[in-house]
Amino acid sequence: MTSLLSRTIPPSASRAVACRSCGHGGLELVLSLGRTPLANALLTAGQLAEPEPTYALDLAVCRHCSLAQILDVVPPEKLFREYLYFSSFSDTMLRHAETLAGRLTEERGLTRDSLVVEVASNDGYLLQYYHKRGIPVLGVEPAVNVAKVAVEQRGIRTVTEFFGAPLARRLRDAGERADVIHGHNVLGHVPDLNGVAEGIRTLLKDDGVAVFEVPYVKDLLDGCEFDTIYHEHLSYFSLTALDRLFAQHGLLVENVERVPIHGGTLRVFLGREDRGLQRGPAAVDLLDEEASWGVNDPATYRAFGRRVEGLKDGLCGLLAKLKGEGKRVAAYGASAKGSTLLNYFGIDGRVLDFVADRSTAKQGRYTPGTHLPIAPPERLLADMPDYCLLLTWNFADEILRQQDEYRRRGGKFIVPIPELKVV
Repeated sequence: MTSLLSRTIPPSASRAVACRSCGHGGLELVLSLGRTPLANALLTAGQLAEPEPTYALDLAVCRHCSLAQILDVVPPEKLFREYLYFSSFSDTMLRHAETLAGRLTEERGLTRDSLVVEVASNDGYLLQYYHKRGIPVLGVEPAVNVAKVAVEQRGIRTVTEFFGAPLARRLRDAGERADVIHGHNVLGHVPDLNGVAEGIRTLLKDDGVAVFEVPYVKDLLDGCEFDTIYHEHLSYFSLTALDRLFAQHGLLVENVERVPIHGGTLRVFLGREDRGLQRGPAAVDLLDEEASWGVNDPATYRAFGRRVEGLKDGLCGLLAKLKGEGKRVAAYGASAKGSTLLNYFGIDGRVLDFVADRSTAKQGRYTPGTHLPIAPPERLLADMPDYCLLLTWNFADEILRQQDEYRRRGGKFIVPIPELKVV
């Protein structure tokens, strides 16, 4: 561990020596994915000859609070002020958001006198469903280019700042108090977890609810989902880790649900502890279950690392065999998780011809590190590669439906995770 902590890293990143949730030292390294470029730092043609900064991608676990976390922290301003992920390009995400907004509207009795806030509101993909019902909304989205879409195309009132205790206090002092606070796939991106938790408590009405969704670390372990580890994802949560984080700020996990989106997600419902809330049976049961499988034990995570190496051998062996047979292979999904997989496994233009992606913001650019051209999905039909490596496996059902014609013509998808298969 000492040698890792003394390793030279770029001056724009810092190396954690204490847990970002509980502050305890002694973080234990459990998996190293080497040095990689930033996963969403897609390149223009003019940038291909320029040096790309890379950062260590090392996963550690805190024995005290169970939080799994990467050690190198890149400043959020470098990661999120200009962002190329738009949630609305996924039909699955839109259906997920619409269903949840309808449910919360009914359960909480939301009206024109209510306020719904989303932390990291992206392009308004979720808040639009409250807005359409006439319920006041407020998005907090630091990426200026993404927030602009929410404001101009969906009419979502949006603050272009990072959420934390200072912003929450300013909003509260201006008379803003939230009946519902949403945070979906954002908590893992946050260096200052305690600042966000304190901000939630500050902005939430006394009887309000905060609904947060995070990828579940147990699903990551069970499904060998190592590619969800990248520099934007600083933390990987169990319910134990979430419970200990929020308890430090007077927030109680009342209820928890496991939902399948993104390869396995925890949805937690938080309320102010000073209301005398009781923890529900689902939360009690899951906390007990986590203790039984070793949520605090580094050996649990090291076993996961060994499975990652097995997957690397299997996928790289399959691709080498196909190329040896003269097959042409492309990929689908210029995603952050795809960047981790390609860079760690060493899969580049010697193996893949291009990456198809539905996002017009990504088309015409190149993947970080591996420099693969990103093309519209229509290129699959135009070129008809024999195989397509599905990097966005978390949306496999949606993408396989969309690419039914490619498959009908004989194209096959390689799905690497949770287990390697060809469909």
